[in-house]
Amino acid sequence: MTKLDPSQTLSNSIAEKLRENIVSGKMSPGSKLRLDELRGVFGVSLSPLREALSRLCAEGYVAAEGQRGYKVAPTSPANLTEITRLRCEMESFALRESIRLGDDEWEGDVIAALHRLNKIERVHVDGDQMKQWESAHAAFHRKLVAACNLPLLLHFCNTLHDLNDRYRRIFLKNTTIDRDVRQEHEALCHATITRNADEACALLRNHIERTSAYALNALNQQIAQTHKDKAAC
Repeated sequence: MTKLDPSQTLSNSIAEKLRENIVSGKMSPGSKLRLDELRGVFGVSLSPLREALSRLCAEGYVAAEGQRGYKVAPTSPANLTEITRLRCEMESFALRESIRLGDDEWEGDVIAALHRLNKIERVHVDGDQMKQWESAHAAFHRKLVAACNLPLLLHFCNTLHDLNDRYRRIFLKNTTIDRDVRQEHEALCHATITRNADEACALLRNHIERTSAYALNALNQQIAQTHKDKAAC
């Protein structure tokens, strides 16, 4: 049975566990979510489970199938493109506002978040070290925009970040890319704390778009291979 966080409401804790499993790819895109199985996994009744699934539907992680129940939201090139465009626009605006409004404490938080991220070696295999890197990576991006003083925008940014990350974690999981991500993060941090909003937003947009371009290429290759395999049958 999966252990739930006692500090959260039951439905929130279930939603968080399911969200992580979906973003990490442990629950495959398009796979059926069977309520009886999930009840056993979490040891809960249907009510908090349905509440959690409804929340994940609203956030884009789960798709409702009418009377047939729920499934993990499928992936597609169009969906990735939409998520990337929205994330670039919203996160860039939030970053610009954070640079305008952020104080010295916020600057220190950004630097500290980057330091924690850089201390963890990124590996392309599942395990505690990869989980630590993913957590630190998300924390760094969230600290960049944390001072924008727009809670609703931050909620959207967090959701879009995770939806975007889902594609990276699924389709680039075992891919080595000729790219210095650490240097990109450091340049983004420097432009941010020196209050160069135009440069910081341009670097952020490029950082997001490059990752999505690699993921889109991998996704298209997978789709092409699937079509090829079906044609050969």
